[in-house]
Amino acid sequence: MDHHAAPRGFDVQAFFAAIDERRRREGLSWSRVAAQMWELSADFNALHERYHPIAASTISGMARRGDTSCQHALVMLRWLERTPEDFIAEPRPGTAGVPLPEAGPAHFLRWDLKALYGALDESRVRRGATWRQAAQRLYCSPNQLTGLRTAKYATGMRLAMRICQALGRPSADFVHPADW
Repeated sequence: MDHHAAPRGFDVQAFFAAIDERRRREGLSWSRVAAQMWELSADFNALHERYHPIAASTISGMARRGDTSCQHALVMLRWLERTPEDFIAEPRPGTAGVPLPEAGPAHFLRWDLKALYGALDESRVRRGATWRQAAQRLYCSPNQLTGLRTAKYATGMRLAMRICQALGRPSADFVHPADW
């Protein structure tokens, strides 16, 4: 099965098209889109110099790359005021329509990858599956899954959403407003 076109797969092309459609409608450059995304967490950004803005090329090159990091996707989704499940053709029942948490200017949204790992591991153990079997089911390597436990930054958005869909849980269950 082609996981790029899977009915429950995160559609990066549709996600990019939604961003580009708003950008064109509002007459914005990619740099201005990136700046607007950065400004959503203005208070946080003013206090944390080591945190850097999303690059315009990260946004504009997403369609060509075919994926983006799950953390970058949250910045973009917040700007669009959409959820990841909006970009899944046939989301599992109970996963669509759940809004992401609110995050004011003092926060930004972050995936809790340790919680995602924990839910996946619990499900895997309950099914009696090995990490290799879980990885085959999710179209990735076992290391991509076990690495979630210690990941400092991100995994690909497509994989994060395949995991959420496999668990039958909305992405909002694993996203929180952060002040880090």
